[in-house]
Amino acid sequence: MPPRTLRLATRGSPLALIQVELVAAALEALSPGEVAVEAVTVETQADRRTSVPLHELGGRGIFVTEVEQAVLDGRADAAVHSAKDVPSAPGLSALEIVAVLERDDPRDCLVGSALGDLRPGARVATGAVRRRAQLAWLRPDLTFSELRGNLGTRLSKVPPGGAVVTAYAALKRLGAASKAATILSTTEMLPQVGQGTIVAAAPPGSDEVRSLLSPAHHGPSALALAAERAFLAAVGGGCDLPVGAYARSAGPGGPGRLGLEAMIASLDGHVVVRSSLEGPAEEAEELGRRVADVLLHERGGEGLLGGLLPLEPAP
Repeated sequence: MPPRTLRLATRGSPLALIQVELVAAALEALSPGEVAVEAVTVETQADRRTSVPLHELGGRGIFVTEVEQAVLDGRADAAVHSAKDVPSAPGLSALEIVAVLERDDPRDCLVGSALGDLRPGARVATGAVRRRAQLAWLRPDLTFSELRGNLGTRLSKVPPGGAVVTAYAALKRLGAASKAATILSTTEMLPQVGQGTIVAAAPPGSDEVRSLLSPAHHGPSALALAAERAFLAAVGGGCDLPVGAYARSAGPGGPGRLGLEAMIASLDGHVVVRSSLEGPAEEAEELGRRVADVLLHERGGEGLLGGLLPLEPAP
């Protein structure tokens, strides 16, 4: 029987296309000869307007909406995204996550100068308010500049004597891991929700598509992602807010328990509050909501985010 063709919508950047290749490789390794993956490339507004800061474009869903429209229009069967780009609030996507690949390294890194080698006042380029806030907490002397474009473009714009910040997993996928001058621990910088994780999304009820993708689905990574996304949904934000989270298997129960650490910061990085909790892995979403509640209402996070959250709750 010939393999079933699975059309996967994606952005056209080199990194996005590699993500589709990784989905295809996982399927071939786990169900050889059963699925033939075809990439359907989509140019998004965020790709076209690279001079505009992400938070000014709207932050939530700017990398996924037009890609997902290709699925809704019938041009593709599912969309492939970096999980950190997928909105966590209900109602912001017409698709649902149907497969989560095994997570790669979630950490951030500096390209250019190492963190300890940056001179006082050195410039660090990044478009993420989360990264700026946490680096400002670590090094209040640093200055920051906006940075957009695909990863290759960003790596070509290292400020003299400074650095750019990127996800270490992205460097690895492009074969450029050696360019990392500093890999920041999660103690130094908590990652964006879902960083290092690739997901596939399809319309609700797409049972055949879910079945075709199921060999590539990694349960532990899916539980960690569920906890992180529940935290972000409870906070009410996305990549436009100075928040981060990281979930992983923890505790004496091993894979049966999940630990989640999260943070909320002021935009200037003068204040950073963190909280971490553990719970049963099957209660991942509840764990995310509990951590959000602690940070928002017990650690002062609600005040830090004042004026940054939408006036009306997301639908």
